[in-house]
Amino acid sequence: MQPVSKSNGYVERFTLGGGSLRFAVKDTLDVAGFRTRAGCPALDDAPVAVAHARIVEALLAADCALTGKTRLHELAFGVTGINPWGGTPINPHYPALIPGGSSSGSAAVVAAGEVDFSLGTDTGGSVRMPAACCGVIGLKPGFGALSREGVMPAESSLDCVGLFTRDAGTLREVLTRLAFPVGQPLGSAPDIAFIRAADPAIDTRLTAWLAERGIQPRVRTLAGLNDAHRAGLTLIARENWQAFRGLLADGRVSADVATRIRAGEAVTAGECARAEQVRTAFRAEVDGLLEHTPLLALATLPELPPTLREARDPLSVVNLTRLVRPFNLSGHPALSLPAGEIAGRPVALQLVAQKGAEGLLVQAAEWLTGQRRG
Repeated sequence: MQPVSKSNGYVERFTLGGGSLRFAVKDTLDVAGFRTRAGCPALDDAPVAVAHARIVEALLAADCALTGKTRLHELAFGVTGINPWGGTPINPHYPALIPGGSSSGSAAVVAAGEVDFSLGTDTGGSVRMPAACCGVIGLKPGFGALSREGVMPAESSLDCVGLFTRDAGTLREVLTRLAFPVGQPLGSAPDIAFIRAADPAIDTRLTAWLAERGIQPRVRTLAGLNDAHRAGLTLIARENWQAFRGLLADGRVSADVATRIRAGEAVTAGECARAEQVRTAFRAEVDGLLEHTPLLALATLPELPPTLREARDPLSVVNLTRLVRPFNLSGHPALSLPAGEIAGRPVALQLVAQKGAEGLLVQAAEWLTGQRRG
């Protein structure tokens, strides 16, 4: 891991509230007195928010200090974090690599040590992917576990507000302040089943990393993983068309993002219905595995994070979400945890738990990392 660089992750800096934990929020969450621009020129003159997003209000009331809003992939619709208009954050530990999207700035400011934690949003891996790229922890709670009131887009069947931290102890503290039942630290190794679904070198690195911590997971399969990925792409395309089509009229949405938004117009009702059938089947498959083993583990990314140069074409890297997007479809809580490097690029382990078991994800992360804080 390289020395920490400055992140350039903030789009606006300010201070609201006071307290023992400092946090930043992705610029898709409303903060009263500021515009929510979502990294998009078409929202440059958006109205000033009159109220905080509910989760922001809750954190300010829980003795946390807000330090600003962070950069992102335009309209939170991309996986690289590259944003020529709004600015691309530097990946603090891996500056040649993408910061990951869409919550790029939120991951970067945590990795750089500029805040204790941050908020992002995750519709198809947009917290877990940048966490993996920047070498930090990223939690996507179960669908609906954290309020989306005051979050863009207003309607989504996939999107979740998520959290970035550098360590599991801080994640425990934040969730405790939000009244999540985390429970006491584990007294023995967590029971984990491993899904081999990434590049073989990555899967080998992850199972070795677990073995170093005394865990020899049983190997299981998720037959519906690829179908769930494709169904998630179908639904996000349609839902983003419905949410953002009104921004396309004056040409101020970047060409690649506008092209992907327009593609959602062609998604038919029948395709959405089939995607919902996949959702039901995949949710049942995941639930079935979790009845026997309380935690599933698999790679966060199926390949190593690309460099900024390698990721110039955003469509060429969309399959990087192949292992994270399915759990937006199913709604299960999932956490990405740094797990070493291959050839100087970060590798991350994804843990998945039953709905309502965010606390178990934190407990497992504490066990696997030695429960470090700071």
